[in-house]
Amino acid sequence: MIGKVLRGVRVEGLLRYLYGPGAHGEHRDPHIVAAFGDAAGLEPTVGPDGSRDFRHLEGVLAQPLALLGERNYRKPVWHCAVRAAPEDPALADEQWAQIAAEIMQQTGLVPVGDVDAVRWIAVRHADDHIHIVATLARPDGVRPEVWNDGYRVRDACRAVEERFGLRPTAPADRTAARRPKRGENEKAVRRGQPLPSRTLLRRKVQTAAAGADSEREFFERLQADGVLVRRRFSQRTVGGLTGYAVAAPGDINVDGQPVWYGGGKLAADLTLPKLRLRWTSADGAVRTPSVVRPLDGRHLSARTKRAVLRTAVRRAVDEARTTTEFLDQLQDCGLLLKVRYSQHVFRQVTGYAVALPTEPGDGEPAWYPGSRLADDLSLTRLQQRWTSPTTGHVPSNDHSDLTAEERQAFYDDAARAATYATAQVRRHLATNLHAAQDACWAASDALHTAAQATGNHHLRRAAETYDRAARAPYGRIPRPTPAGTALRTAARLLALTGSTQNQATASVMVLVASLITLLDTIAELRRLQGRQAQADATRKAAAQVRGARPADPADTSQPTAQAAMSSQARLAMAAFPNPWAPLSPTTVGRPAPPSASPPLRSSRQRR
Repeated sequence: MIGKVLRGVRVEGLLRYLYGPGAHGEHRDPHIVAAFGDAAGLEPTVGPDGSRDFRHLEGVLAQPLALLGERNYRKPVWHCAVRAAPEDPALADEQWAQIAAEIMQQTGLVPVGDVDAVRWIAVRHADDHIHIVATLARPDGVRPEVWNDGYRVRDACRAVEERFGLRPTAPADRTAARRPKRGENEKAVRRGQPLPSRTLLRRKVQTAAAGADSEREFFERLQADGVLVRRRFSQRTVGGLTGYAVAAPGDINVDGQPVWYGGGKLAADLTLPKLRLRWTSADGAVRTPSVVRPLDGRHLSARTKRAVLRTAVRRAVDEARTTTEFLDQLQDCGLLLKVRYSQHVFRQVTGYAVALPTEPGDGEPAWYPGSRLADDLSLTRLQQRWTSPTTGHVPSNDHSDLTAEERQAFYDDAARAATYATAQVRRHLATNLHAAQDACWAASDALHTAAQATGNHHLRRAAETYDRAARAPYGRIPRPTPAGTALRTAARLLALTGSTQNQATASVMVLVASLITLLDTIAELRRLQGRQAQADATRKAAAQVRGARPADPADTSQPTAQAAMSSQARLAMAAFPNPWAPLSPTTVGRPAPPSASPPLRSSRQRR
């Protein structure tokens, strides 16, 4: 059962609508089923010509408003539409009367035994819903409080569902994203947009946040995606950034100005303070907005490490003009740095090497000198670039220097990271159901970046469907865990690949199979937690991921694509009761060769 609270100015117009025929003639036999007094005595009388006389009912409801005078609410008419699910049985008038009384009591507008409570009525003009109308004024001259009345109505509806055996619905735990309003939907239809601006912007912001590791990169990704960004600065601290708002190009109001949406108007976890928690370092300190945090090297293969380091070094090169600035940029990015000095000139830097950070006890990190990353990244070549006036500044953010083997390594490592996270979530199924919340939240990042990187509309729909299942109740942000870190590593790798149509088919299949297993595990976790709406959303998202059929544009032959499929994909797809892609008869039952990819190491438990 769903209750929606609205506010109005005039009670007269609302009563005439409730007793009228409706927009499509759907109002049949309107009558009062419950009220603050005698329902039969408040029923509007019907004249000889069939018209109703609302004067008595209007006067009784509006009389307390005159006592408040200027202390009235700007919209003093409280209107709550309560609707049952289509599969629920038809309720009698007496049952709807009990439902209306429960809602008025839960909201605090009509406390039990309070003779001076607000005046209200409940009108039924259809089988599956009623309308509760109240005026926000008490006969004793006190103005009632209606703060958070929507959440109290939700609690009342859940209590009624249990009492009458109706379809259970989700609690008001603030895990759902902000839905577009009616005017926004109608505006999108008039403009021929497939989605309202609020929904489109939420998708872009979620994808940008999933692929970024700092505020600066987050805003850069939004602007690169064509989103208008407006930053809000503190009035007390000079230069302090306190929030942001986004707008879709061409979406303007009546004054010709862009329609801005703050992060909190898109979803509860998209405010700037909560986004900053995504970029929290291992010691709990939030890095500065200008710093990009590198990936965790524990879940990456040697080929992926080299490509990630090359990308980070190129970014540092683009932002530096001298050797000192370049080395400072590398350290600010969080990379491990070794500097080689000249044996003849004091303090003269002749070379450098970088590595990704590792956890204590993981052994010596893998060091890469600049010349090993790329020929033009040796310190000698970089110094020539900075000193040459003819050398232009060419940013390297288009991912064009990634080879096909490196892209495949990115996908393979992302799939292994998702598999590792799945194993961690399964362990929490038997130990602590709430310890896996960080992994549930980070799984949304992996889905959004996978949809953007592959361009697969099935993954896009799955990411949007899973959106609510990812959030913790009441806007809480979970503490980082190894499983969540692994999934954010996968999301970051997929974001680094860029959007291209020439992805390796076998690697995409392995990734999709890993995501299916992860979503099935999270669905079981949500079911055991008793969060039915989130469990249903996760199962639906898993079904949509199963519909993904990545195809190699260079080879449209299905047998050839299956022959090129890696052994990991065969094993992953064969492990499901309902395989998401058919297996050829020649591969079923034949043992697969061992994978060349190194196994993913489990995270060490910290004491």
